[in-house]
Amino acid sequence: MAFGQQTGIPATHRQVEELLALVEAAGHDGFKAARHPLGLTQRQAAGKFSRDEAQALIDRLMAGGVDGTGEIAEPVEERVSAADRKRATLADQLKRVPDDLLAAELQRRGYAVIQP
Repeated sequence: MAFGQQTGIPATHRQVEELLALVEAAGHDGFKAARHPLGLTQRQAAGKFSRDEAQALIDRLMAGGVDGTGEIAEPVEERVSAADRKRATLADQLKRVPDDLLAAELQRRGYAVIQP
């Protein structure tokens, strides 16, 4: 791999737009102005990100916000607890369970189930 090349699939146009909006919301004029405060490489300062790099930076900006100096502030506390994340994951999985299996499981647990 040549020097300065990204190590993955290029970021989507939508990811780069979202990232630029977050960088501008942090008080920077663009990626070049945000290079040192956000710790971007020269390649990233030119607006070239891999999908993973872009998503990681979006997540950092969304989770930690930005302090008064324009640098990413670390979150004081975890916004979503591990238990809440697990419940959300289980709720998503539960939506894919067929109705008859869900009804049978609820009845097995002692709930009365009627069809809407």
